[in-house]
Amino acid sequence: MSIKNYLQWLAEDTPSVWWHDSAVTEEVRRAIDHGAVGVTTNPFLISQALDSKRDILAARAKEINGAGSSDEKVETIIRAVTEDLAEKFLPIFKRTNGENGYVCAQVNPNKAADTDSMIENALRIHTWAENISVKIPVTKAGLDAVEECAAQGLNVTATVSFSVPQVLAVAERYEKGRARAQKAGKTPRLCNAVIMVGRLDDYLRDVAHDRRAGIPEEDIIHAGTVCLKRAYGIFQEKGYHSQIMPAGMRGHYHTVDIAGAKIRMSIHPKIQDMILRSGQEMVENINAPAREDTIAHLKKLDEFVRAYEPDGMKPEEFITYGVTQRTLTTFADAWAVIAAYKL
Repeated sequence: MSIKNYLQWLAEDTPSVWWHDSAVTEEVRRAIDHGAVGVTTNPFLISQALDSKRDILAARAKEINGAGSSDEKVETIIRAVTEDLAEKFLPIFKRTNGENGYVCAQVNPNKAADTDSMIENALRIHTWAENISVKIPVTKAGLDAVEECAAQGLNVTATVSFSVPQVLAVAERYEKGRARAQKAGKTPRLCNAVIMVGRLDDYLRDVAHDRRAGIPEEDIIHAGTVCLKRAYGIFQEKGYHSQIMPAGMRGHYHTVDIAGAKIRMSIHPKIQDMILRSGQEMVENINAPAREDTIAHLKKLDEFVRAYEPDGMKPEEFITYGVTQRTLTTFADAWAVIAAYKL
């Protein structure tokens, strides 16, 4: 009998499952061997994977080069990459009757305040393959798009999300969309509510440094996890149908601290390697409470309080939250890189 590594144990022996966070071909194959049952992408990850997909893109060069606008060109490229990934995960999708085996594709990050544009984009993406989950940013406009897409029977992953109030808003809007779908005789599909734990940590580190708050790094690197555990407890209490998806991890601790939760984790290959090298004990830690002193230290930052408290932000504030703007800019820059790509 072969000995399981940590990632295989996580996928096979706990309520947790994990999705691969990269579009690079060789990394995807390795991840599937280690238990990945889905793949998350975004414009930045697609931009990093273009050279590994050059043969696939070359086969569609006429379509790509003939696109009428830069946005159409980017969408054509993302479609080619997404369809290739969807084919690789389709056997898992079929084997699990649609519970797993998905690939994410994100709507245009430059339209994060435009509900109608995001819905239109999502409906196109949904047609690319049966095992696609459409990524929509958690802005006020994005919440409207999440509900409408859920009502129309689309798989949704609500992204550019870092806080308890954001994922709770996603959960509530998905419930409304799900009810509308059922009333219309449509089958509700899955919904992931992302918390980009490492990106929140990065943001709060900068805020703490700027304000000379004196918060230890040991506390900063657990800020995202603290928020995720609080949100997870509320999700369990409320019985929401959507699931939390931790993403944007920065160290193996982000995975280890929440192992055993009924969630879908998004794990980048760099973090996968950290986990496999760590010799980490295979223990479910989701029920281990966050340290009270860590929470007390972090609460010195109002930007942490906004992310931690269920009523810390209103939907109108989501798009102006510092890490939201930082992340949307990163994705928009990557969109431009894809637009400039030459075959």
